Amino acid sequence: MTIVESSPVDGAAPAGPPLLRVTDLVKEFALTGGLVRRRVGTVKAVSGVSFDVDRHQTLGVVGESGCGKSTTGRCVLQLLTPTSGSVEFEGVDLVGLGNRELRALRPRMQIVFQDPFASLNPRMTVESIISEPFRVHGRYKVDERARVKELMRLVGLRPEHVNRYPHEFSGGQRQRIGVARALALDPDLLVLDEPVSALDVSIQAGVVNLLEELQEALGLAYLFIAHDLAVVRHISDVVAVMYLGKIVEMAPSDELYENPAHPYTQALMSAVPVPDPRVQRQRERIILPGDPPSPVDPPSGCRFRTRCWHRQELQDAGTDTSICAEQEPLLEIHSSRGIGHQAACHFPEVREVV
Repeated sequence: MTIVESSPVDGAAPAGPPLLRVTDLVKEFALTGGLVRRRVGTVKAVSGVSFDVDRHQTLGVVGESGCGKSTTGRCVLQLLTPTSGSVEFEGVDLVGLGNRELRALRPRMQIVFQDPFASLNPRMTVESIISEPFRVHGRYKVDERARVKELMRLVGLRPEHVNRYPHEFSGGQRQRIGVARALALDPDLLVLDEPVSALDVSIQAGVVNLLEELQEALGLAYLFIAHDLAVVRHISDVVAVMYLGKIVEMAPSDELYENPAHPYTQALMSAVPVPDPRVQRQRERIILPGDPPSPVDPPSGCRFRTRCWHRQELQDAGTDTSICAEQEPLLEIHSSRGIGHQAACHFPEVREVV
């Protein structure tokens, strides 16, 4: 996994160009109102996001609801057209491609949606659902039934159930059907849009383990979008934390979880429950005041400053924090931490979150 503007870990030479490179991605939506539905504002869903995803690796994207995670994933696949920026897949910028050129690349980039029931047509059998990509891309052959059964075995389902309908499966099994459909055309990249958030905890573990096994067996790259930090840590090589349309911290997974430098990341970490009740009772919980600002009118300077508990601590200690309101912090290397640890904060400070 390559982190934008960072150096190779331990001085190693880069393994080659990334499979996916996103640069200054922006997505805005028109906000309309009134009887004539005229434009009254702009929703700034994604504001200048940049990252790389290497082959066979996983980039986890975390943040609270409404931060722009899913919008970013859909822009990567061109399910939403970015307002500006570039999305390069193997050096080819997908933004602005014609339908024919984009259609030729789509088999190599697939998505698994959050809701394993809403994303499956209830009137289609499992065989029809998994084989649909073959028909869409003109690859349907007589032996595709055997391929469907092979995919069902691959994701841990019984191939003799190909004639069943989605409602005859559990939530975890339905999500496995969605994974099988995404794998039908042998993709290189999967965008996993909160693939386990709608499942019970015990079922989540099985699906996450399946994704890891598939990645190892098939050499897949993942863009894993979630709000569960524990799940993201388990599966990701690099983690990017988003807040109000921007990445505020990005680092290798272990480095970020052990040494969070951004106050928003630290607040998220403090909310993750610990299985030991005694430790959980003694933990310091960082409570963020108020609600997230509106993406229609984000705060000036640092977007997190209106809820930043660290800024308040600095002000109480007499530190001048006016720069937080005047200047937007850049996502840059945090010099006191390991190579590749980036934070967008004027006053980054590593704080252990027990």
